[in-house]
Amino acid sequence: MALEINTLLGLTPGVWLLAALAAIFAGISKGGFGSGAAFAGASMLAIALTPGQALGIMLPVLMLIDLATLRPYWRQWSWPDARLLVLGGMPGVALGAALYQVADADALRLLIGAICLLFVGWQLWGRLGTARRVRGEIPAWGGAVAGLVAGFTSFVSHAGGPPAAIYLLSRGLTKTEYQATTVLLFWMVNIAKAVPYGFLGIFTTQTLLIDIVLAPFALLGAWLGVIAHRAVPERAFFALTYVLLTATGAKLIWDALV
Repeated sequence: MALEINTLLGLTPGVWLLAALAAIFAGISKGGFGSGAAFAGASMLAIALTPGQALGIMLPVLMLIDLATLRPYWRQWSWPDARLLVLGGMPGVALGAALYQVADADALRLLIGAICLLFVGWQLWGRLGTARRVRGEIPAWGGAVAGLVAGFTSFVSHAGGPPAAIYLLSRGLTKTEYQATTVLLFWMVNIAKAVPYGFLGIFTTQTLLIDIVLAPFALLGAWLGVIAHRAVPERAFFALTYVLLTATGAKLIWDALV
């Protein structure tokens, strides 16, 4: 049966394993740690598939994870922050749809990765007491810009998590408020992305059939992520979030340069 599926969908066992791991990783990241590293699932798939195929496969996977994690975090989000990011994110999605075919993916990766690393360095500099605290909360206009960037980068590479994280980490939210806000934000953003993805031909019969096979792995990852979120203390949660943001920033820069 496995051989028949592989033959039907044109994927080797190695690519199936990679896709399953990508779905589980995305589920854990989105289900427990604020979506910051979930984009790496598409990057993993892009190793063996074309970027368009990777995007087309991962969006339904991400939407399924969004749906599965809405209930555990229902109404625990910061609605003012979520609303601001969504209002910025929708024009970002439209901009991504308009520029998808001409956007330089490597330039975007390099820019987002650099911003991630600079933000983490800025936060650590202040926390270690080596500089006077000047950071505070990012103003509302900064949240709208973060939402715009998140919507755009989410459309072209599923990398909307880091720009949103930079804004939300400045807001002093609890770990669950932070997590729930990202769940709500990307549930809305990913729904908005689905229609233009269809018109642009990013979804195909092949990618949708692959998604059916990957659905259990995505749900497993989401379940593991929710459990991990509840088990990790708040201080450790935010420390891990910064680690993930650093790792994703470095990975984006590496992908852009290599």
